Amino acid sequence: MKTEIKPTVCPRCGRSYTSHPALARDGSGPICPDCGVREALQSIDVDLEEQERILDIIHRYYK
Repeated sequence: MKTEIKPTVCPRCGRSYTSHPALARDGSGPICPDCGVREALQSIDVDLEEQERILDIIHRYYK
């Protein structure tokens, strides 16, 4: 039986998402997958413009 995931609002960006959440690195709880990717990229000093390009590629090929 397939479990339906209810929409959740990300506390970081305020967007609604239905996919599995990422965990915030600061321990504050679940965040949307996009914010999780942003956190990971920020941790290796990827600038904001490059982060958006990476997220665009992810959205284009994996959604």
